[in-house]
Amino acid sequence: MKQWSYMGMLIFTLCGSGWLEIVLKTGVLRRLKRAALSILPISTLFLIWNAYAISKGHWFFDRAQILGIYGPFSIPLEEYLFFIIVPIAALMTIEAVTKVKPHWRRI
Repeated sequence: MKQWSYMGMLIFTLCGSGWLEIVLKTGVLRRLKRAALSILPISTLFLIWNAYAISKGHWFFDRAQILGIYGPFSIPLEEYLFFIIVPIAALMTIEAVTKVKPHWRRI
């Protein structure tokens, strides 16, 4: 069960902010292309940095806490998902705050 630790954190993050999309209708998932255009360039840079750090032994993932599914450059699936889920959760949170407090949105 410990191998689900990282994935569990990602699921918790998604559930923790996903309800904002449903209840407050933040519209982040409706504008997925826009979200992807803002998330993917930065996520790509971080994944490159991750790959470099892993290859040099500066960074590693506890095999006991991940599912053991690896993508390119020996990066675990959970790490790829991290760079998608966490920014989407952040966007949902920001959109929810500005929905509740519209005066916080700057034009």
